[in-house]
Amino acid sequence: MDIFEKIAKNMGPLGQHQKWSHGYFSFPKLEGEIAPHMTFRGKEHLVWSLNNYLGLANHPEVRETDAQAARDYGMAYPMGARMMSGNSNHHEALEKSLAEFTGFEDAFLLNYGYQGILSAIDALVDRNDVIVYDAESHACIIDGVRLHMGKRFVYLHNDMDSLKKQLERATKLTELSGGGILVITEGVFGMSGAQGKLKEIIDFKKDFKFRLLIDDAHGFGTMGKTGAGTHEEQDCLAGVDVYFGTFAKSMAGIGAFIASTEEITNYLRYNMRSQTFAKSLPMPMVIGLKKRLELLQTKPELKAKLWEVATALQSGLKEKGFNIGNTNSVVTPVFFKGELSEATAITMDLRENFGIFCSIVIYPVIPKGLIMLRLIPTAMHTLEDVERTLNAFSEVREKLEKGYYKDKKPEAV
Repeated sequence: MDIFEKIAKNMGPLGQHQKWSHGYFSFPKLEGEIAPHMTFRGKEHLVWSLNNYLGLANHPEVRETDAQAARDYGMAYPMGARMMSGNSNHHEALEKSLAEFTGFEDAFLLNYGYQGILSAIDALVDRNDVIVYDAESHACIIDGVRLHMGKRFVYLHNDMDSLKKQLERATKLTELSGGGILVITEGVFGMSGAQGKLKEIIDFKKDFKFRLLIDDAHGFGTMGKTGAGTHEEQDCLAGVDVYFGTFAKSMAGIGAFIASTEEITNYLRYNMRSQTFAKSLPMPMVIGLKKRLELLQTKPELKAKLWEVATALQSGLKEKGFNIGNTNSVVTPVFFKGELSEATAITMDLRENFGIFCSIVIYPVIPKGLIMLRLIPTAMHTLEDVERTLNAFSEVREKLEKGYYKDKKPEAV
């Protein structure tokens, strides 16, 4: 069969819906300043879909720093990969600051989060090693695990009994292969908002020999007393062996970093293929990230405001009887019972009649028969925004229970 003919018959789980979903449910265009209120299809919307947790995207000091760095250096500098010709004092200074802030000996900048952690997993293990990972790990972790040529075992999400069983299996295998075990989890799971059970995982080190890698994309900047991450929140820095954080969330930028001991970080510097063969982060972004990190550290009121909004939102939802799962972070899922047609109809109703824009999540990301609306609070939202959303969700739930959204056609978009 011709490859293109095969693709035409199977456009993928998301691509199969692109003819009616593109531009509305997928690839929508939000316009205007990055803020809680933006324009979608010519109308003002209250937006709960941007990971601008601390509101740094349009902070005046950030905007000025970004602009000045672009004037000074342009977007091309430095040219080349870090190892060859793309290194600078600014890159190294940012790495040092990130290591100190998160509590590790050293840190290494990554061009992108997704490719970065994927490549880190590939570098950390060989065919004799075994990976044990949480079932609800982000796609970037799953793809990193798929690169692994050795064994991998998945444990039920945040289920410590399941983890113990997989560690027992992994230990038996590594005793034969001579390899080691890498356990991977997330600090904050981006869909459910649940924190990974870091302290409980680390407790298993008493009985099993393994190293722990955590992806803290949603925890960096939002969790812990200083915002250093979920390992600070749970007071378990000593048990985390490799820490990954991204700049695409709290830092409102692009790129990521990975931190560990000096020895392991240097190993990753010289062995992560996604960085060895990729151009360095542009200087304006690096200098801009230094400013973002400075604000994250010196303006605790930003994180305090984020949590004020998140707490009001989550408390209000629970008081009104909504199911928000097991979130113990600022990520706020709201679960309804319903099918795909109802999910799309709810989303359209919220956007067209209530002016509320939030992400919709359906099967296969969550079980069949469930609809999840995912809300991302930020330090820029207000309590008035929260009240408006609570009222809208209450009306939507009432409509859903009365069957209003049954058999609505998404093709009407």
